[in-house]
Amino acid sequence: MDISKIKQKLTLAVIACCLFGLTSGIAQEKYFTTNGTITFESSVPSFEEVKATNSKVSAVLTSDGSFASLVLIKGFRFKIALMEEHFNESYIESQKFPKSSFSGKIKDFSIDKLTAEYQEFELEGKLTLRKISQSIATKCIIKIEGNTISLSADFKTKPELYGIEIPSIVRKKIAEYVDVSATFELIQK
Repeated sequence: MDISKIKQKLTLAVIACCLFGLTSGIAQEKYFTTNGTITFESSVPSFEEVKATNSKVSAVLTSDGSFASLVLIKGFRFKIALMEEHFNESYIESQKFPKSSFSGKIKDFSIDKLTAEYQEFELEGKLTLRKISQSIATKCIIKIEGNTISLSADFKTKPELYGIEIPSIVRKKIAEYVDVSATFELIQK
């Protein structure tokens, strides 16, 4: 196993410990995943698709509605390798800013309210990208089956809010807003 894979596994272990450390409470139930999915799209009609997915997103949800997730930027995959390279090197600068995180709270959340049918809740928190945090407020849908909670959320944001500069030469090929979708299957721990 090469050094980068060892570092990645150690990083994920540290992330998991940090996510669990975000919450406290003796009797709190915790639901966790390292296989959440985040997809973002900033495509414009008539131009090449600007879309990427990362399916190795860590997240934790506690019974009081605290929710946190962490994604390693280099885990986003594009259809076009050159687009992925530009994303990591020129826009996000993933060597300098290797991860993004979200930490927030689901309003009026209670495990006891959940059923096998999706219900809508409000999710508020801070999204941090490139060490810049912005408030996010969106709707999410949640259901429970056995010891697994399914949570999905969508929101829009702008690259400029996180200090990402889009060169004028490609500005017309990238949408003003980025559509972000997140889905998690969280297992009780």
